[in-house]
Amino acid sequence: MHLLAASDVTTPEQALATSHLIPLASSVMWATGKPAHRNSHTIRLLFHGPLDRQGSQTVTIRTLTAAAAIAALALATAACGSPSSSSSQNSEGGKTLTYWASNTGTSLDHDKEVLTPQLKKFEEKTGIKVDLEVIGWNDLQTRIQTAVTSGQAPDVVNIGNTWASSLQSTGAFLPMDEDAMKAVGGSDKFLEAALETAGAPGQVPTSLPLYGMVYGLYYNKAMFAEAGLQPPKTYEEMVSAAKKLTKGGQFGLSLRAGSYSTNAHFAFLNSAQNGAELFDADGKPTFASDGVVAGVKRYLDLMQSEKVVKPSDVQVDSGQGVHEFAAGKVPMILGATIDSAILADGMKAEEYGVVPYPAPAGAKDIASFPAGINLSVFKNTKNKDGALKFVEFMTSSETQTALNDKFGTLPVLKGAKPTFLADTEKAKVLLDIYATQSKPLPLVAAEDQFESTVGKAMTQLFSKVASGSTVNEEEIRGVLETAQQQVAASAG
Repeated sequence: MHLLAASDVTTPEQALATSHLIPLASSVMWATGKPAHRNSHTIRLLFHGPLDRQGSQTVTIRTLTAAAAIAALALATAACGSPSSSSSQNSEGGKTLTYWASNTGTSLDHDKEVLTPQLKKFEEKTGIKVDLEVIGWNDLQTRIQTAVTSGQAPDVVNIGNTWASSLQSTGAFLPMDEDAMKAVGGSDKFLEAALETAGAPGQVPTSLPLYGMVYGLYYNKAMFAEAGLQPPKTYEEMVSAAKKLTKGGQFGLSLRAGSYSTNAHFAFLNSAQNGAELFDADGKPTFASDGVVAGVKRYLDLMQSEKVVKPSDVQVDSGQGVHEFAAGKVPMILGATIDSAILADGMKAEEYGVVPYPAPAGAKDIASFPAGINLSVFKNTKNKDGALKFVEFMTSSETQTALNDKFGTLPVLKGAKPTFLADTEKAKVLLDIYATQSKPLPLVAAEDQFESTVGKAMTQLFSKVASGSTVNEEEIRGVLETAQQQVAASAG
């Protein structure tokens, strides 16, 4: 382990922007519950490669008080020794698992209500008790990265499936090799599109699919009928419909233009429709290529030149657009399996429809990526057999049906159907998008850096457009080149 000088990380988002920057939250700064930008004592762990068997790592440290430095170095030194899973500290030894679940439902309490009965069933079936903690998305990646660093990890954890390759590169997670895969019921039970998100191509996966989600274009049936419109099948038809529905202070389409992750997702989708790749065969970023630049501009132009997205959508970074859609204030919205949220806001199932996010005429028919949540086992678990039994239980047909029904997520198993939608037409559309019109986000360790750098650059570009400025291809290429250089430099 050696120390290098580096610049401060001033926000949690910056700390999470790249997989090689890992904050030591548990003992240094976020143990106080304060965000990083309120604390000048910032630590960054720089991984030049995966952790070795002893957890060896390169550590980068910037401004620290003496006490914080001692605490940080003690924790890092512990990680360089023999990491231990939290299950090993339980007096029941081997009969208890710790499980960090992501916030999948409408609230943390809702997640607990949904998961607790299933965990009780697992305990009755196996005799293994599961200690559950539900963690919000703003904190989950920090918690996981801290667990990777300190070795104080749960046995099983939910991860965003786009993190799979980045987390796999740390070496901290159990490979789902032939024996492990057999223990959880075999790889054949999973949809191919879902299983592709389990890790980097050509490597033994370190996660397995749990919940599926896809992007779709949701539309208000009554507003379309009144305007004499049919659901759009091409990008051009979507823009034409949105223009016709933009009138009297109403805009035709709602975007989460204030969400850097959503912006990055649509940078990927529009680029993929153009046939462009974000990384080359060697894993080097190619963000400034013509196809990516054109894809980003097409998405920005929905607000800029087409003027079918209201400028204030640059402030939308969560569920505000869904509320407006459900209230009949906007005719179309792009969202990732947002049916449960729409219904919870009072809109009836028969009042809206969903179609794939349309590509331009003649472009590649890519409407989404197989979004969702995966399940991983920490390699240092003291109850490997129990953890694998838990993964098998959570990905069993019975449990999947129960959880998908409550959470409004898509099944990741072959032959399964979404039960949260009584409308079989919508269910078929979403499943078809997931299984046949999805392309995985780049399965490279730097994927999360792409989301952060390009997504945040797009948020800034949307802000310029919203303020009345014009953003041209040259400017877009410039910011993408900057993002490309940042990612390339961090990868070494």
